[in-house]
Amino acid sequence: MTGLHLTVPVACFRKGLAREFFETEPLPPPSTCYGFLLSLVGEEDRHAHAGVRVSAAILGRPPVSSVLRTLWRVKNLPKGGSQPAANRRPDYQQLLTNLDLIVWLDSDEERRLPTLLPLEERVRAALDPNARQGVSRFGGLSLGESTHLVNEVSLLKASGGKASPPPGDWSAFLLHPDGSHTLPVWVDHVGTRGTRHATGNLEPVDPGMLPAPGRLPVIAPEN
Repeated sequence: MTGLHLTVPVACFRKGLAREFFETEPLPPPSTCYGFLLSLVGEEDRHAHAGVRVSAAILGRPPVSSVLRTLWRVKNLPKGGSQPAANRRPDYQQLLTNLDLIVWLDSDEERRLPTLLPLEERVRAALDPNARQGVSRFGGLSLGESTHLVNEVSLLKASGGKASPPPGDWSAFLLHPDGSHTLPVWVDHVGTRGTRHATGNLEPVDPGMLPAPGRLPVIAPEN
């Protein structure tokens, strides 16, 4: 298992059912963390590492603010290359600020493409100054929306890295059959039929210790 420490100045992890008011989840869902990891290693095919286990932990309770911004909803399908004005309207969105996060990943059950290394190995290579020249990336590294850029990312000491997470009250999303939180592990970007969720709890954790791999949600488009 590999653990990463991230700092993110501003982010929103929109709740799936949020419509008029874009509420945020308290920490990034597994599907959001998986997208970040694919971006980190320069992978464009999100099926490439299906079966990997991924989850996140967050330090304390980051401040929450609300902003009024232009949001897009597809009400009228465009016939040309431009979006109709009816798809654009102002709405409120919640933002989290000054986030300290841990992202764990475990590749033991990964059903990767045969030509690829496990996602854990690719992540370590992307953060290794001597190996990162083999990583081809484009655009900014974000967590969620493209404008919510990651400030820094480093390997944790607990997984053989060089950084320690800051002390404090950490909470992680861990699987539990009777959990009180439901977060997406796979998002259907065309509709909602293919979206999958995992049930768990936000549990206090020691950031210096790795959780049991079986408590991390599986990233896969099917059961």
